[in-house]
Amino acid sequence: MLLIKNGRVIDPLSHLDQVMDLLIDEGKIIEMGHIEKDCETIDAKDMIVAPGLIDNHVHFRDPGLTYKEDIYTGSNAAKAGGFTTVVTMANTKPSVDCVEVLDELMKREKELDIHVLNTANVTLKMQGKELVDMEALKAHGAVGFTDDGIPIADINVMMEAMRCAKALDCPISLHEEDPALIGSAGINAGEIARQVGVKGASGLAEEVITARDCLLAKETGCRIDIQHISSGGTVDIVRFMKSQGADVWSEVTPQHFGYTEDLVLSQGALAKVNPPLRKEGDRLKIIEGLKDGTIDMIVTDHAPHSKEEKDKGILGGAPSGMIGLELSLAMGITHLVEKGHLSYMELLEKMTINPAKYYKLDAGYIAKDHIADIVIFDPKKQWVVTLDDFKGKSKNSPFVGEHLTGQVAYTICNGKIVYKKGS
Repeated sequence: MLLIKNGRVIDPLSHLDQVMDLLIDEGKIIEMGHIEKDCETIDAKDMIVAPGLIDNHVHFRDPGLTYKEDIYTGSNAAKAGGFTTVVTMANTKPSVDCVEVLDELMKREKELDIHVLNTANVTLKMQGKELVDMEALKAHGAVGFTDDGIPIADINVMMEAMRCAKALDCPISLHEEDPALIGSAGINAGEIARQVGVKGASGLAEEVITARDCLLAKETGCRIDIQHISSGGTVDIVRFMKSQGADVWSEVTPQHFGYTEDLVLSQGALAKVNPPLRKEGDRLKIIEGLKDGTIDMIVTDHAPHSKEEKDKGILGGAPSGMIGLELSLAMGITHLVEKGHLSYMELLEKMTINPAKYYKLDAGYIAKDHIADIVIFDPKKQWVVTLDDFKGKSKNSPFVGEHLTGQVAYTICNGKIVYKKGS
């Protein structure tokens, strides 16, 4: 048995916000309230006890790119960030476009002590031309479909994919950047791009294809996720299409709600990311989208790269992407809660129950007789990010040295402590 004492329990599904104890046995919460029990105990006084965090957008680079990350090191990073469930993207080598690749991944993931779920590709080899066998991949355990990293340019292929996904009651998550409108990836088009010597990628590239796919979703009834929104115009488009009844969900990363393209000047290739960090006006519109519910989910787009790759620099062809699992909750507290944009309840809604609802998972909430997936964090702890805080293989974060508020103390999955700060 495990007893969590004196914590402020926040559950967005039931809107519970109360100091109480939780008793856990055989992987489940068996009692809630004031509890006295002689067993292993965590004193959570002055801490928040919440559902284990869920990240619907991570890259574990497994199979094929495991010099950057793998399912084991990626899950270590997730645990340190308070995540008990993550959904991996399918742009691996080979990509997850057949049941053989999916089955091999899922067999190894059974060894892990958090829940690692898998998407499969929308198109074969992510070439945007021919659909995968969606029915077979769903039957073998894929929770959804995505060609994340590459937009699907052919409108007829996209329409067919949405119709198939709708018939299977499976969502499609979409990386929305029209390559025809991108001069170069990873840096916002404009003055910053000119200063570093690249053409850059405009917000229009994101907005155009987002509008197209929202309209297709409305036509087909397919549930879609507009991934990692970066443009204020995209927020407006998603808000409008939701008002028209389209089953459109959307997500944002901490780097996009917390920072602007100016980060590129100080951090170089470490701040190169697809879609790029944009202007302050975009950042403020993203925050408005979080506040009014246009943006449903906060994700990390955890994207590990080796030091050698990032050291090539922007002009040397360094890849886009940054890691984020260990810092996500603290960034949400620092940039959203501490600044009065969201309450803890609202922040946790976007990091627990909403991601669970998107994939229709029985997760993301705290209740008696339910699985004990829990994060315990100190909401007032102030700390400075160091390289030692990153628990995966790669350290490609532009936020080393950043001062943050809020720190994970324990992560509990299936009733077992899988992470304890400092141990």
